[in-house]
Amino acid sequence: MNKLVVGNLVHRPLRSLISALAIAIEVIMILSITAILLGKISGFKARQNGIGMDMIVRPATTNNFLGMSSAAASIKIADLLAKVPHVAVAAPVNINLTGSLDSIYGIDYKSFNGLEPFTYIAGGPFQGPDDVIVDDYTATGKKIGDTISILNHSFRICGIVEHGKGGRKFIPIETMGNLTGTEGKASLFYLRTDDPPRYQEDVRKAILAIPGMSQYNVSTAEEYLSMISPTRLPYMATAIRVVVGIALVIGFLVIFQSMYTAVMERTREIGILKSLGASRLYIVSLVLRETAFIAVAGIVLGIVASYLLSSALSARFPTLDFVIDLPWVWKSAIIAFVGSVLGALYPAYKAAGKDPIDALAYE
Repeated sequence: MNKLVVGNLVHRPLRSLISALAIAIEVIMILSITAILLGKISGFKARQNGIGMDMIVRPATTNNFLGMSSAAASIKIADLLAKVPHVAVAAPVNINLTGSLDSIYGIDYKSFNGLEPFTYIAGGPFQGPDDVIVDDYTATGKKIGDTISILNHSFRICGIVEHGKGGRKFIPIETMGNLTGTEGKASLFYLRTDDPPRYQEDVRKAILAIPGMSQYNVSTAEEYLSMISPTRLPYMATAIRVVVGIALVIGFLVIFQSMYTAVMERTREIGILKSLGASRLYIVSLVLRETAFIAVAGIVLGIVASYLLSSALSARFPTLDFVIDLPWVWKSAIIAFVGSVLGALYPAYKAAGKDPIDALAYE
C-alpha cells in the first residue's frame, strides 16, 4: 500500500508540494505567533530577574506589563519603604512604553544601581539631566557621546551597559517626569530585602500597614513574575487561540480540496481496486495514508523553516525576543496533523463509497 501511496504522490508532484507547503505555513504561523508572544514574556521575565530586586511595590492600578500604566505613586514613598525593617534598598522607577514597545526606565541612579550594579562596557553614570544609559543591544553602531532621541527629546549616551537589567534605556527619573508630565511620580518601587525570602512576609505586612498604602500591590519577585503568563493575560491567550484556529482551518481546507480533487481524478483507479477486492477500509486507509505522508512532510518542513526564521530574526533583530517554545512545536505538529486528517475524512469515505461498476465506466 505504501508503494501505491508514494506513487500517487509522485504522479502529482505539484499538488503534493503545494499541499505540503500549506501545512508548513500552518505550522510556521502557529510557531511564529507563539514565538513572538511567549518570547516577549520570557524576555521580560529575564530582564526583570536581572534587576537585582526580590520584591516589587506597585499602585493597585498598575498593569502587570510595566509601562502600560501611567506613573501614579509619589517618589517620596521610596523614603518610607527604605525605613521598613529588613529593606536594604528601595528604588523608585518611572517606566514609559514608547510606540515601538520600547520600555524607557526613569531611575534614581543611586538606588537603582544599589539593587545590583550596572556592568559597564563603556562610559559611566549620568553626568546631567539629558544623559542616557543604554544596553549593548541598543548601542549597536553607537558610542559614548552620541546623541539619540527618546520621547522626542535628545539625549547624550553617557554609558553602555550589559543587557538584562530591566529596560534597555535609562534616563534620570526627574527628566522622565518632566517629559511625560509625571513630575515627582513613580510607576513602582523595586526592593532588595535582607536575606530573602526570610523577611519578605514581614516586609509585606509592614508596608501594607503604612498609612495610605493598604491598597498597594506588594509582591515577591516570584509572585509577580508568575502573573506574567498567557493564562494570566487574557488578550494574549485569545490571540494565540485565534491564530491556532485560523491555522487549523487553513490546513483543513487545503487538504480537503487537495484530497477531494485527487479522489475525483482517480475514480477509475478506485473502481479497479474495488473490483480486485479492495474493501472500503482499504480505500479509506489509502487516502488517509496519502494525507499523512503530506502532513508529516509539511510539518517537518514547517518546523525546520521556523527555526531558520528564528535564527535569522535573532541575528538581524537581537531585541525581538523571538523564542520558539518546544511544547508548542509538538502542539503545532499535532494540530496540523489532526487538521489534515479531518480534512481528508470526507474525501476518503466518498472514495470508499464509489460503486465499482460506475467507477469502471467513468471517463
